Amino acid sequence: MKEITTVLVTGSHGYIGSLLTPLLVQAGYRVVGLDTNYFDDAECVFKHLDNGEHRFIKKDIRRVTAEDLRGIDAICHLAALSNDPLGALNEQLTLDVNLRASIKLAEAAHKAQVKRFLFSSSCSVYGKIGDQAIAEEAPLDPKTAYAVSKVEFEKFLLALADKHFCAVSLRNATAYGSSPKLRLDLVLNNLAAHAFTRREIKLVSDGTPWRPMIHAEDIARLFLAFLEAPAERVSGETVNCGRDEENFQIKDIAGIVQSQFKNARITYAEKSEQDSRTYRVSFSKLKKLVPNFTFKWTLKKSAGELRQDFASFGLPHDALSMRNFIRLKQLEYLIAANRVDSNLFWRCLS
Repeated sequence: MKEITTVLVTGSHGYIGSLLTPLLVQAGYRVVGLDTNYFDDAECVFKHLDNGEHRFIKKDIRRVTAEDLRGIDAICHLAALSNDPLGALNEQLTLDVNLRASIKLAEAAHKAQVKRFLFSSSCSVYGKIGDQAIAEEAPLDPKTAYAVSKVEFEKFLLALADKHFCAVSLRNATAYGSSPKLRLDLVLNNLAAHAFTRREIKLVSDGTPWRPMIHAEDIARLFLAFLEAPAERVSGETVNCGRDEENFQIKDIAGIVQSQFKNARITYAEKSEQDSRTYRVSFSKLKKLVPNFTFKWTLKKSAGELRQDFASFGLPHDALSMRNFIRLKQLEYLIAANRVDSNLFWRCLS
């Protein structure tokens, strides 16, 4: 009999959460979803997928209580203001949601005797480094409020780890790939959308920065792997999530996109933006912690997946200027429409 039967997924209706939840259900877990539903407008749904949640809690992560954790054996914590442009919207708000609310959740989970807490962190904590692939022990250089929030919560969470509370921080590489809650503010997805809608693969930098890459479904599959890994092996660990072969320079990602969108041409902005982040990452520790895990996706395979899904599900020609798949644009719309206040709390929960 499984020690863990009921799993809370925060951010269950998001880009990765909408892939993780059905995966957990398929694996035999009882899943409780929790999401504030910023992106549940019909316009933000790219393709339908029944996530199979046994129960759903519509609640802001900042308002989670001990009662919400009753009967929960494990938490997969994905909920966050999810990238650097959102962090730039309001740095303090990013710290409130991503750091302070996460601390409150972890404290409540520890007190409620939740057995396992898996945190969705990010390789963006490495900031700007050289061309050498670095491991988890490398000095951190967070450049944004988003990255700072990840670093600080990692420290707090892992300090709570003990024989009764298995805490793991998964530093995900840059996500890519199709999802029911598609995002086009991620590098591969953005370049593929440009190629599909404009026949142009537009780079705003000079293409030289490095990024480690991982498909969103493989992130979800790694959460399942760490949920089932022996606690004594993984508790208290921080682990880079991705694979060595999927470290790419941006210009190489553009080339892979072009191989799948053959009518598109690569262009560079007249004045390239200075990218404050460039990092290559080593994933040798991941292989030791979950040695039987195998990746399902590659960047090239996913570029083809995106091309097929854009055609099958209908990506609008002006998708890149719409709020549908751009997280910052959707939140700006909710504020302008007076549906949420300046702190991103819903004005009406109905």
